[in-house]
Amino acid sequence: MSQSCGLMGDGEKPVKIHHLVKAPENTPESVASRESWDASKPVTVYKTPENLPDGSPCTAATVILRTKGCAWWWKSGCTFCGYFNDVRDDVTSEDMFSQWEEAKRRTDDFKGCKMVKVYTSGTFFEDRENPPEWQEHVLKETHDLGLHLVVEAQAQMCTDEKLQWVAERHPGCTVAIGLEAYDNTVLRFHANKGFTIKQWHKAVGLLRENSLRVKTYLLFKPPFMSEGDALEHTSKWVKEVSELSDEVSINPMNIQRGTIVDRLFRNREYRPPWLWSLVEMIVRTHDDVSATDCRVIVHPTAGGKTRGSHNCGSCDSEVVASIERYSVSGDLGEFSTLDCDCKQVWQSEIQGDASLPSPMGVGIHRRGNPLDLMRAP
Repeated sequence: MSQSCGLMGDGEKPVKIHHLVKAPENTPESVASRESWDASKPVTVYKTPENLPDGSPCTAATVILRTKGCAWWWKSGCTFCGYFNDVRDDVTSEDMFSQWEEAKRRTDDFKGCKMVKVYTSGTFFEDRENPPEWQEHVLKETHDLGLHLVVEAQAQMCTDEKLQWVAERHPGCTVAIGLEAYDNTVLRFHANKGFTIKQWHKAVGLLRENSLRVKTYLLFKPPFMSEGDALEHTSKWVKEVSELSDEVSINPMNIQRGTIVDRLFRNREYRPPWLWSLVEMIVRTHDDVSATDCRVIVHPTAGGKTRGSHNCGSCDSEVVASIERYSVSGDLGEFSTLDCDCKQVWQSEIQGDASLPSPMGVGIHRRGNPLDLMRAP
C-alpha cells in the first residue's frame, strides 16, 4: 500500500493535536503582529462603576497590561481565551514598569478611583509571567494609595507560599480565579482549563487562610454546549460556587480572534448566548445568592454585537444596560420592563434544546437573512 494513503499517513513525522490547535497563533504573520505592539504601553486603561467589598459604590480603574502571557497558554491554552493576541514574548521588567506608569498617567494617578483591577493575560503573581519586583511594586503601591486591588490567577498557581507573600504586601486584596465551570468534564473537554475542581477548592482554602478575597469567574455557554444546557448548568454552578466566593462574575462567551471558539463560530457551529438567557439565569439564582454574602456580577463583553451575547438587535442595548445595572444594584426590578418579540424565539430554542438534546443546540441565527448566511463562504 502506498505511503500516500490517507488512512496510513504520508510518512511524515506525526504532529501533536496541541500544535494543530495553536498553529494559527504560531505562524510568522501572527508572531509579527504580536511583536508590533509597543511593549512600553498597556493594552488598555479605563474606568467603570463598581462596588467595594463593603458594598459601597465606587469608581474602578481597569488596567490590562501587555505581558509575556499565560503559562498555561504556553503549554496548551483554554478553548475560548484570545488574550494571547495582546502579548509579547520579549516584554522586560522595564517595560512592565513603563506600562504601569503610563496607566497612572492616563488616570491621573487613579484620581477618583477606590479600586484598581490589574489584568496580565494570565496569573498576576506568577514569576515566569511577570517580574517579581514589578508584582511587589504594584501590590505595595496600590495598598499605600488605599486602593482595593483585584488581580487574576489560575487555581494551580495559588500556592500557600505565594499567597502569603501577596497578603503581606496587600492585605485583603481580591484574587479572581477563572473556574469557568463547576464540573470537571466541562473543565476538561469544553474549556481545557488545565486544573480540576479539587484544585480550585484548594486555592479557595489557601486564599481564606491568608485573608484574601475570593472572586470566581464562570463562563456562560462554553463551546460544545447548547443554549439550554448553558442556562441549566450555569444556574446550578452559580448557586454552588456562591457559597464559597465573595463574588461570582459570570462572563457570557464573546468570540475572541484565533481561538477554538472562533473557528466554531466561523463554521456556524457555535453562537454566543442570548441576552435573555443571562436575564433568566439571574432571576433563577437571585434568591439563593441573596441568602449568602456573595455578590453576582454579569458583564456581557461585546454585548449586543454578533460576536458577543445578543438578541435580535432591536432590544439589545436596553437588555445589556439592565444587566449592567443589576451587577451594581442587585435589584431584580432592573428587568421589570423588558420585553421583545424575540423573547418567544429564545423560549422556543430553550424548549427545543431540552426536548431535542444536541451539543450544538437547535436554535437559528438571530441576525441576517438565513439564505444569505447559507451562501456565505
